[in-house]
Amino acid sequence: MIEVIDAAQQRGDTVGGVFVVIARGVPVGLGSHTAWNTRLDGRIAQAMMSIQAMKAVAIGAGFEIAAVPGSQAHDEIFYDPDRRQFYRKTNRAGGLEGGITNGMPIVVQVAMKPLSTLARQCALQSVDIQTKEPFAAQVERTDSCAVPAGGVVGEAMLAIVLAEAWREKFGGDSLEEVRRNYESYLEYVRSY
Repeated sequence: MIEVIDAAQQRGDTVGGVFVVIARGVPVGLGSHTAWNTRLDGRIAQAMMSIQAMKAVAIGAGFEIAAVPGSQAHDEIFYDPDRRQFYRKTNRAGGLEGGITNGMPIVVQVAMKPLSTLARQCALQSVDIQTKEPFAAQVERTDSCAVPAGGVVGEAMLAIVLAEAWREKFGGDSLEEVRRNYESYLEYVRSY
């Protein structure tokens, strides 16, 4: 990665890439399956796509899942009677099923395009807005790659969406009430 970025910088060019954001310890049941605007996977995708220069979002196995049969696409559910706990051996769904968290880590992949400002004169063409005449794009100060910074912003966006979903699920008028609601919910989930 460093070599690719350094080479682009020496050429006066830019590169994009993919960053992955993972949230661990997210409880089962955040989000909803009932409406398009309450599905947590949709809300996460919208938040990631709101970051400048992002062009694609995948949850879990994302685009790769489209190329395999159903027998290889889904996360089987098992039960451990000793621990009295359901579990999965895989996380292809990326921690979300039907718009709701399933207790597995939430895995979000985000693709960022190369920055459009270049540090060298090149073949990129543009048009003068007033004269409508073509001209070569201007040389600009630019970062060769902003994907690492995009990953930091992606972490913040995922945290915001999860915090909002947490508040919706366990909300209250005080931190003490939220904690009580959460602990009561965990007790209920463990009873299965």
